[in-house]
Amino acid sequence: MQPLLELMPLAVWGWLWVTAGLIAVVSAWLPQGRDWIAFPALQLIVLPWMGCYLATWLMGEYPRGWIAAAVWGLISVPVWVVAGWREPPHAKRASGE
Repeated sequence: MQPLLELMPLAVWGWLWVTAGLIAVVSAWLPQGRDWIAFPALQLIVLPWMGCYLATWLMGEYPRGWIAAAVWGLISVPVWVVAGWREPPHAKRASGE
């Protein structure tokens, strides 16, 4: 985690997480097709943490970094799966009702 904290303070990272969460919550209520922005936002906030733990493991600084990287990777899998789902078609309203 140290490389990320050298890049930006923890408070900034915290606000980035809050922003990604707010984007996801707001996007959940957007019409079909306009909710796409949440998926990259959620992925982009997870990738630095996963990469940091993987890098510190590869450099030998954190022996269990591969476990943390795997956990962050697993957290992002449901986002990838949901992002690839096709939206169900909207039911057409009968005219004259």
